Amino acid sequence: MGKALRLFVRTVDGFNRWVGRFAMNLLYVMGAIMVYAICSRLFLGQPVNWVMEMSQFLLAAYYLLGGAYSFQLDAHVRMDLFYGRLSPRRRAVTDAFTILFVLFYLGVLIYGGLSSTEYAWSFNQKNYTSWAPPMWPIKAIMTFGIFLMLLQAISALIKDVAIVRGKPFP
Repeated sequence: MGKALRLFVRTVDGFNRWVGRFAMNLLYVMGAIMVYAICSRLFLGQPVNWVMEMSQFLLAAYYLLGGAYSFQLDAHVRMDLFYGRLSPRRRAVTDAFTILFVLFYLGVLIYGGLSSTEYAWSFNQKNYTSWAPPMWPIKAIMTFGIFLMLLQAISALIKDVAIVRGKPFP
């Protein structure tokens, strides 16, 4: 494979590793928010109405920003009826074929995510709750997470093609 493809794979893998490790820490933020809400309600007698929604937003950011890192580590769920018995080269062929469907699906998701984010930004869309936060930040984070997954899928495709050609990446 050429130097440009190696640089692309190394850059995407490195960036997704960084974003995935950052996303791991969102669970601590979510936990701190939940503890704050519990303490506020129990000790101060003042319930906080934004906690549930904020924890949902953080959890969505956690799994969408961490999805590409999970994909990179091959830590996602897989139906492994026959796959585990295949040789590394045949696994790479299978992965390269199935990743084409994933790329199409992620492309459709990005198109919808961009459209939804643009709508939320243009019309100042707010959630229908008493807190009523703007929706564009979480939609932008979701679209960015899907974009990172698309880049990681392209990186995986490049690595699979290299394995099929008999020249795997180090």
